[in-house]
Amino acid sequence: MSIKNKIKNFVKKKNLNPMNNRKKVGIILFATSIGLFFLFAFRLTYIVAVGKVAGVSLPEKTANLYQGSDVVKAKRGAILDRNGEVIAEDATSYSIYAILSETYLGEENKKLYAQKKDFQLLAEILDRNTELSKDEALKFLNSGINDDGTVKFQVEFGTKGKNITLETRQKIEEELKKNKVAGLYFEGHPARIYPNGIFSSHFIGYTDMADASDDSKGLVGKMGLEESYNDVLSGQDGKIDYEKDVYGNPLPGTVASEKKAVDGKDIYTTLDSRIQSRLETLLDPVVEEFKPENMTAMLMKAKTGEILAMSQRPSFNPETKEGLGKDTPWRNILVEDKFEPGSTMKLFTAAAAIQEGKFNPNATFVYPAGGYKLDDRTVNDHDYGAVGPLTFRQAISWSSNVGMLTLEQQMGGDKWKEYLEKFGFGKSTNSGLAGESAGELPGDNWVDQAMSSFGQAVSVTDFQMMQAYTAIANDGSMIKPQYISKIVDKNTGEEKVTQAQKVGQPVITPQAASDIRTYMIDTVEDPNYGIAYDVYKVPGYHVSAKTGTAQITGENGYMAGLTDYTYSVVEMVPADNPEYILYLTMKKPQTYTREALARVANPLMQVVMDSMDTDPNAGVEVAK
Repeated sequence: MSIKNKIKNFVKKKNLNPMNNRKKVGIILFATSIGLFFLFAFRLTYIVAVGKVAGVSLPEKTANLYQGSDVVKAKRGAILDRNGEVIAEDATSYSIYAILSETYLGEENKKLYAQKKDFQLLAEILDRNTELSKDEALKFLNSGINDDGTVKFQVEFGTKGKNITLETRQKIEEELKKNKVAGLYFEGHPARIYPNGIFSSHFIGYTDMADASDDSKGLVGKMGLEESYNDVLSGQDGKIDYEKDVYGNPLPGTVASEKKAVDGKDIYTTLDSRIQSRLETLLDPVVEEFKPENMTAMLMKAKTGEILAMSQRPSFNPETKEGLGKDTPWRNILVEDKFEPGSTMKLFTAAAAIQEGKFNPNATFVYPAGGYKLDDRTVNDHDYGAVGPLTFRQAISWSSNVGMLTLEQQMGGDKWKEYLEKFGFGKSTNSGLAGESAGELPGDNWVDQAMSSFGQAVSVTDFQMMQAYTAIANDGSMIKPQYISKIVDKNTGEEKVTQAQKVGQPVITPQAASDIRTYMIDTVEDPNYGIAYDVYKVPGYHVSAKTGTAQITGENGYMAGLTDYTYSVVEMVPADNPEYILYLTMKKPQTYTREALARVANPLMQVVMDSMDTDPNAGVEVAK
């Protein structure tokens, strides 16, 4: 059989004629269509019932297309001085960018992009109003044009195009309008301004972005009040829900819901801007000349504990962050650093001895040949007893270590330690500021307890010293240092006013406190036994003062360099009924003279006393 016949027989056997094939294909297609119909119908029914496709919610997808929401940022509360002068407040800074894309059009196809023919003019506008030079601005603008002639959608202007103020933005916008050019735009960023620059910076603190990559997260406090009271200052953000068109633009009158922002509360500090500014100005030349490792200053109202001024060096500008680096402590020395106070501690030794009936101001004590022996240690006075016999009153003004040791031995170490605790040493003042140190009481051995009578083997903070000094200034009543005057909620008008807070029971009697203040006058007025005679003075007033020179401990005991000391002074003015207490410290200056601290103390106290009669709060009574 031929091949042709074989093929015919195969086709006939398999019934593969065209008519039959068309019928079979039709049946297959019909069945497939019915199957697909039911499959799609089932799928559609499932989507309608469940509302999801590939795990994506269709209602949410639709809502995202036609419903929008914006966060309404809460305004961070301001920090102010006692008189309402701004120390820190919220602001908006701007960064400049230029849109180059020709697709950026307004109504009636108005060109809103920066045209190349206008680059020169735009650069000149930036040159006049920002730190950018004309050439720099042109370079940024031209960088948006690619080699093939295409353009980027937008360009930015680097660091100099950031941190633009509202005033600068308005000036640029006015020039754009005047010259009838477009293309420059601004993006707002949350910012914090500190108009006074270096101004109790470690106490006030500073802010930074909570998330550097997301401006919407806002600012967060990083130090001082800004950190410790961040929750009070921050407030709560609000939210607006609205409908939008396909381009994402809000449709007018379609606000569906609105949750208003709750602004942060304002904090009024106890600082006086005028006095604080004067203090900052006085510190700079002293630090420049003597170059200490650090320096601190605190001025307090004696009867209320309100801190009128406080600062430290090194310091920094909280707005620009200039000075905040490896050479500037990232801490508030006034509460975080503990140190041995030296001779300024002797006031408490003498006060305790008076209280215990162990102090006779006219009785003399013997300076042992070769110094006072304490077990394996020898204690000497700064002049090694050269001045001759001293009375206990003179021991205060002459700052005799041996005199204080004698008083401590007469009281007994345990009794003296009780007074250290009564004066608030060895425990935090509970200031509320981050990182506050409790200091350290002397150990249980009798040698350390004895040495603490003249300010060694005991460590304190500036806040502790100021709190303890109020007991001497206020006839035995000890007042907690206060740095907040009131907290104001602008949303409700509610004010929370801080009251003077008495700490514990009277530490010493009014007579004991008065006696100590009288003996302190000798320090600056006794020409024979006043160790700071004629150094600290305020014209028209008697000054109660005590100086201190404390050795600094190192890895191998006390350091032995010529200026390895913490120098300090405390003043109470007026001496008979103090209104103010000033405490200054200077650690490890490269050089030192007895007038160094007076260059801050004297002019500052002159300003303070000159203003006392005009201060409506000068005579506030001691807390009961």
